[in-house]
Amino acid sequence: MVRKIAGYILSPIHYIAFGLILLIFHPIQWVCLKLGGYNWHKTSVDILNLCLISSYYILGNSVRFTNQHDLPTDRPILFVSNHQSMYDIPPLIYFLRKHHAKFISKIELTKGIPSISFNLKYGGGANIDRKDSKQSIAEILKLANRMKEKNWSAVIFPEGTRAKSANIKPFSGGGIATIIKKVPNVLVVPIAINNSCKVVQYGAFPLGTFNKMSWTVLDPIEPKDLTIDEIVSTSEDRIRDYLTSRPFH
Repeated sequence: MVRKIAGYILSPIHYIAFGLILLIFHPIQWVCLKLGGYNWHKTSVDILNLCLISSYYILGNSVRFTNQHDLPTDRPILFVSNHQSMYDIPPLIYFLRKHHAKFISKIELTKGIPSISFNLKYGGGANIDRKDSKQSIAEILKLANRMKEKNWSAVIFPEGTRAKSANIKPFSGGGIATIIKKVPNVLVVPIAINNSCKVVQYGAFPLGTFNKMSWTVLDPIEPKDLTIDEIVSTSEDRIRDYLTSRPFH
């Protein structure tokens, strides 16, 4: 009850800060892209997401990103993660910044959202129309080509939609299969996200407060000699086992 009351007080402050960050960085992204191309634009996006993460602390929520693996930067990586809320995204972008991690997003998000829509249009990810399977596959293939050519990485949420709880949904292998077939040297790395769902446990208002949110990089998976089903099930099992054995309260 105390946390919910705190949410009524702190949520408006958080939303104002979050919105101002998006508004401020929209023209900054435009200038960086026009003057410095991809590298300047990416730097502005990294800083944007660091600022967005800082707005989580207004709610008393904490962020912990744990990576005990020496992940390569000279080959593409496919990060496979569960998905609990929109608050999953900024830490993934910021803490995976040296891997140039791109996202597969709904095409609807490319319009109307300051900073976010601009980055989705020009950041190099895949923007898919879920009602058009041909367009979706073509976009993912374009992303896969960029991964292969530039050693970029991608983040995929195989649940297909946000779980909105700690109980993950069954993983689908469609997007994973498309990327692995097109990028044969890709490394698959599961990431377990815990407790970001509690930020939106009451919906958009009030937001949840004083939660320990974590992003944990799990053991990498070498796709060689494994079937797509084995890769998908191994990723799902590792994430599920981690969340079951290390719950936050």
